Amino acid sequence: MIRLDYLANPARFMRFSAALLPWAAALTVVLLAAGLYMGLVRAPADYQQGESVRIIYVHVPSAWMALFCYSIMALAGAVGLIWKHPLADLVAKSTAPIGTSFTVLALVTGSLWGKPMWGTWWVWDARLTSVLILLFLYLGYMALMRAFDNPERGMKAASILALVGFVNVPIIKFSVDWWSTLHQPASVIRPGGPTIHASILWPLILMALAFTAYYVWVLLLRVRGEIIANKIRVIRLKQVHGG
Repeated sequence: MIRLDYLANPARFMRFSAALLPWAAALTVVLLAAGLYMGLVRAPADYQQGESVRIIYVHVPSAWMALFCYSIMALAGAVGLIWKHPLADLVAKSTAPIGTSFTVLALVTGSLWGKPMWGTWWVWDARLTSVLILLFLYLGYMALMRAFDNPERGMKAASILALVGFVNVPIIKFSVDWWSTLHQPASVIRPGGPTIHASILWPLILMALAFTAYYVWVLLLRVRGEIIANKIRVIRLKQVHGG
């Protein structure tokens, strides 16, 4: 098991991530190809939703990843605040744009599904509204991080916002249970087990794994980019002060 204090050293992380990157990339491609094939070709059309049901193979995993990424961002922010772990701050910073992309994808695909099913692109449903708030939290995090001249102060303020905003994650998860909403209740992750047929469940699982592998792949690339950028800044500062 890789310890966080071991990866706190940038050189060690660069070596570790370099070894992991090709595996994450390959896993993403294989799982994504398998998930799309199973969902778009092999899975049957729904008896009520027809071919529109295929949107869920992108929508549902995107929604899962939007929550997962925010949870990782908040957790990394907490580790950075409490233990001053340099890698944790970079993970939180690098996760934000990835989570934002998944949230936008979930909202867009949800609207595409909602039009034929509900007769409208958007309703102020508890689930939809709370996911929209999640998008604003992501955007606010990234804006707040850049709102200070001192990067450390910006990172600290953004991490606090991420932790406060984490209360929205369980609200999104349980909104369909707490309030009367148009959005259907959980059918995969629930106490009694999945309620959907295996022909739909397996493509969903494959797509969720593909999106997770994609997150790991892009996260490693972004963290490596941040480490390189920090090294360049340090070199330039030395050159300025040395001159």
